[in-house]
Amino acid sequence: MLNLSFNSVLIIAAISVLVPAVLGLLPRLPVPGAVLMVVAGIVVGPSVLGWARIDAPVQVLAQLGLGMLLFLAGLEIDVDRLRGPLSRLAGVAFGVSAALGVLCAVFFWLAGQASQPLLLAIILMSTSTGLLLPILKDAGEATTEFGQLVMTAAALAEVVPILLLSLFFSAAAKTTADQLVSLAIFLALLVLIGLALTRVRRLHGLDRLLDRLEERSGQLRVRAALTLALGCGVLAYRFGFASILGAFAAGLLVHLVEVSGREPNEQFLTKLEGIGFGFLIPIFFISVGVGFNLKDLLNHPSALVEVPLFLVALLVVRGVPALLYKRVMDTRHAAAAGLLQATTLTFVVVAAAIGRETGKLSPSVGAALVTAGLLSAALFPAGANRILAHGRKAASARSRGPVTALPGSRTSRNGRNQPDSS
Repeated sequence: MLNLSFNSVLIIAAISVLVPAVLGLLPRLPVPGAVLMVVAGIVVGPSVLGWARIDAPVQVLAQLGLGMLLFLAGLEIDVDRLRGPLSRLAGVAFGVSAALGVLCAVFFWLAGQASQPLLLAIILMSTSTGLLLPILKDAGEATTEFGQLVMTAAALAEVVPILLLSLFFSAAAKTTADQLVSLAIFLALLVLIGLALTRVRRLHGLDRLLDRLEERSGQLRVRAALTLALGCGVLAYRFGFASILGAFAAGLLVHLVEVSGREPNEQFLTKLEGIGFGFLIPIFFISVGVGFNLKDLLNHPSALVEVPLFLVALLVVRGVPALLYKRVMDTRHAAAAGLLQATTLTFVVVAAAIGRETGKLSPSVGAALVTAGLLSAALFPAGANRILAHGRKAASARSRGPVTALPGSRTSRNGRNQPDSS
């Protein structure tokens, strides 16, 4: 039995190596690696080939991978950007998303397709920040006003749904008032931890100690960051919230202490990403596919019908509010922003799992939501990339300007100068 368990880990590890190799050989493949890993997990899982299963080792590594993913998502969020001038526009757009999410959820509830409209509304208003950052970097838009606005809006659409999910749908059986009190205490403790860490980081000589141990086996900065993530996760769980809230908060704290207001240590950030994206996070995405019950989806025709409906709902809830961005950018960039904002996968997977564990979602509805999230991550970024690429080509053509005819010549239909026959 033990050998079989580690066989599953080995198969999942092999997939984590194969997927980036395929993407490297096929750079034009318009599908994020996370989507390919989930699909590969479905293929090797019990739904198709039955080579791998969710046993104890896989489950532990997958939970660590999920925590690491949320930790890195928090680490990527620039808190200063949330206080900038673009935050007001992003905040208004997210408010519209929240209203549209509630309306869509009520529509599904009235149609008998959702028993928990609030949970569905929270899922529909989410965006996966971790999927958007590499897309914007590859498109050369990460530092532009467009990229800043999209990432600010995505940060809001990740922070708020995580808070709402922890507040209303944690595993602990508490009233909403008790949950609010617990959340207030938890956030107060996080503030105290942040203040304590800020004071500690001001100690004379601490930077030299951290840099010296960074080059040795001690790796104090990395160990401290990961211990903080585990500690915040345990703290959140003790207060009755999902541990992902603690991991996400730990990422925010590390960003505030180690990145904001100082020159970030590139080796430190690279090592954290190496641990996460190099090992733990791929296991999480592949295990999502392994644990995905394709039969629940195929055996329920209503669930198959829900997949395109959920996909359209994601586009409406997160895409339509991007029309407000036309105040500061052209229509093409606003459309691309809408597609990127409608891209979600990580939060859908987490929320669907919590919904199933707490009995708020049926397995078939959970499978339909995860499938819709997969399709959004596969289709919407590809569409946004095409829109941005077309815009760059049009801008390049405009920068070259019209063709000027030479004296004594005429311009043909193909734009080439030809001698005047007259």
